[in-house]
Amino acid sequence: MKKVIFVGWISLMLVLLGFSLQMVPKHGQAVNDVVKVYGPGGPLGPIKELAEQFTKETGIKVEVTAGPENKWIDQAKQDADIIYGGSEYMLTQFMHDYPGIINEKSRTELYARSAGILVRKGNPKNIQSLEDLTKKGVKIVDVNGAGQLGLWEDLAGRKGLIPGISRNIDISVKSSAEAINLWKANSKLDAWITYESWHYRLADVTDLVQLPEEDKLYRGTPISITSKSDNKKKAKQFIAYLKTEESHQVFQKWGWK
Repeated sequence: MKKVIFVGWISLMLVLLGFSLQMVPKHGQAVNDVVKVYGPGGPLGPIKELAEQFTKETGIKVEVTAGPENKWIDQAKQDADIIYGGSEYMLTQFMHDYPGIINEKSRTELYARSAGILVRKGNPKNIQSLEDLTKKGVKIVDVNGAGQLGLWEDLAGRKGLIPGISRNIDISVKSSAEAINLWKANSKLDAWITYESWHYRLADVTDLVQLPEEDKLYRGTPISITSKSDNKKKAKQFIAYLKTEESHQVFQKWGWK
């Protein structure tokens, strides 16, 4: 009798232990509980807005962490379900730097966004074109990275303006976050060649000079599921949601094509 009770007790403990192990969250979170999304700050506006809408409509929580890569990469290695880029080359570079994190077969493009010129409120230097950026006394901030690598050069090169614009680049930084901090701290900076979408995040401190369609340059917004995601089904569901026409309209509101 005692043997039967003992065996039954062991069986019960094993069942409970097995159950508890199934409930132990990988990477410190409940399995299939929260879809974790990581990427640069540029596309944060529409992706965060749509994540909140998606949660309201489906009950599936989506948590978006954005900003310079060095701020979130360590955590993303542990629990990321989705990684997005600020341009196609940006996500490709991420894949080179951190092989194995991205499921390449799941990579897809969301929407393109155009480059433009951000200027001071009221546009005191009366900057209306790329040519105006070559004028004496114009000070430009350049982001040499964060999806903007070579952006100004590609725009200027088609019009023979590389020498003039290069001469007026007052400072070059690696991230949009650095550029924003400089823009707010140094009123002597007159212009920033970047994506039009940044104006909608900085409408209180910038005006937007849109380029003629023939001068515009577009870059993409790629997104992918990670290889080790515990939430692949829900991650696919969220990405599919981002690709609906209703979501496209939200991206357009934030400056995408």
